[in-house]
Amino acid sequence: MFSYRLQEQDGRMIVYCEGDIDIDAGDLIEEQLEPALQEQQHVVLNLEQVHFVDSSGIGLLIGLVQGLKEQERIVSLEHVQPEVMEVFELLQLDEILGKDVFS
Repeated sequence: MFSYRLQEQDGRMIVYCEGDIDIDAGDLIEEQLEPALQEQQHVVLNLEQVHFVDSSGIGLLIGLVQGLKEQERIVSLEHVQPEVMEVFELLQLDEILGKDVFS
């Protein structure tokens, strides 16, 4: 089950994600998280507690990050677990989202 917690720190909104980012996380991300981030200039997605992302989750992340970047927001993904980063690398997400997103 996916959950998140928001914390403002040093002018950035940090989103601490926990659980699987999959089809079940879709409603929560689209209906609650995306609107909560609309006014933020710098968003950090902390994925330290995320150990699984499926194809639906990849689509959700791409939509979230690209949507924020289109609004000229700074977005970064931090503390990505090795098993999740392996999936991101296989799908070449750094090419899709931009290398600047991964820190």
